[in-house]
Amino acid sequence: MTTIVIAGGGVAGLALALALGRRGHRVRVLDRSEAPPDGPVVKSAELWQRPLVPQAAHDHILNSLGVRTLRAHAPAVLDAALEEGARLLDLTAVAPGGGREPGDDDLVTLVVRRPVLDLVLHRAVRALPGVTVSHRSTVAGLLLEPDGPSGHRATGVVTHTGETVPADLVVDATGRRSASRSWLAAAGVPVPDDLTGPSQLRATGRFYRLRDPDGPPPGPLNRGNAAGGVWDHYSAVLHPADNDVFAITFGTLPGDRTTTALRTPAAFTAACRVSPYLADWVDPDVARPLGPVRVIGMPPNILRGTATDRGRPVAGLLQAGDAACVTDPMFGRGMSLALAHAFALADLLDAQPSADERLGRAAAGLVEELLRPWYDQGVHDSWSRVARWRAAAGVPVDPAAGRPAPLVSGRLSTAAMTAAATDPVVWRGITRIQTSLGTPAEVFADRAFQARLRAAADAPAAPVSPAPPGPRPPTHAELCHAIAAQEGG
Repeated sequence: MTTIVIAGGGVAGLALALALGRRGHRVRVLDRSEAPPDGPVVKSAELWQRPLVPQAAHDHILNSLGVRTLRAHAPAVLDAALEEGARLLDLTAVAPGGGREPGDDDLVTLVVRRPVLDLVLHRAVRALPGVTVSHRSTVAGLLLEPDGPSGHRATGVVTHTGETVPADLVVDATGRRSASRSWLAAAGVPVPDDLTGPSQLRATGRFYRLRDPDGPPPGPLNRGNAAGGVWDHYSAVLHPADNDVFAITFGTLPGDRTTTALRTPAAFTAACRVSPYLADWVDPDVARPLGPVRVIGMPPNILRGTATDRGRPVAGLLQAGDAACVTDPMFGRGMSLALAHAFALADLLDAQPSADERLGRAAAGLVEELLRPWYDQGVHDSWSRVARWRAAAGVPVDPAAGRPAPLVSGRLSTAAMTAAATDPVVWRGITRIQTSLGTPAEVFADRAFQARLRAAADAPAAPVSPAPPGPRPPTHAELCHAIAAQEGG
């Protein structure tokens, strides 16, 4: 049995506490947020005040990797979320060709508001006898002692109130701020540099509730688990959530001054009305807003040096979830990677029970295997999106922002996206990448996938009747005009 302190009570911290507590470890979670109120889950989640977790008030999804992780490691948490109104959406509903294939049970998304899932996790953790959650508690520093020549070992933490909390293992689950960097720097321990790649993304979103929960959906979910799209100069995507709630989120370039006005309800609604697949959902007779329009700047892609092998590990100190790796939020991988990383760290502790330097190196290997591919993918996809959006908006691409090397050749990637529209095997491969079930390297190395790509490339173009055009997204000028009309010019 090991005594473990986890700094941070978000998805990664709670999932790790759940995994470790069930294995008999003594765990204390130190969370700087307020404790959630008691009462029914959905109502308590809506009343939970978390100003220090601003992203919790925005749209989230749990993609296929996250669902598979809960099914394997915490099925009771998944069941509890479903009992509270979350839903599993079958992505194969939009697969070409129809029918079911082996492995399709994995191709689902859990649609749920972030506070609801957090509260379900929180209550599962709180029910464990060996786990304590301390709210309004912040780690001010590490307790360190020498460990061999020039090495260090973490032996606990000191809280902001001066409380000393000894531990065999300290886990930084503080999210994207990755507080262990500042703990180490304050103690004079060298901190290796991070790898970063900008996302250059501003998100503007609002939640709604359908007025008639028993009526038909206002419009199709053309993306399987969402409506809308990522267009040539912005994104406008609707995600269903729990209990007849849905969220609409616009993604725009932070420097686009006109789209800054999306923060006003009138401009937000006007942009919904000109964006494909969204207009019917914001009809006031169909849905009512649940709160204000909220704006948040999205973080860059980050691979933390403290979580990798670029520096000597500090024995007894690990990073989990976003404290180890942050990926562009547009791609919806954050919660799922946090869950997968947390349960994998718990497995690692079973294999490496001593919180020594060997555990640190094994944890760095896990980051390289599990998180590094999605960091690299995020950097590439973020750069490509920014370049496309800036070109459509007439803004030159920053010459200092070097283009990252593609993970798969541009020719193959383009061929795959084209073939996915009609070929079910290619569609499933691309969908597995998009939902984090398989990395691009794994999917493109699959022989069946390769064969279908070659067949699609070699097939002569068949004469087809012109398909009816889908909804056309507004040009940048048209979107700006719709927004400006609500702003008096």
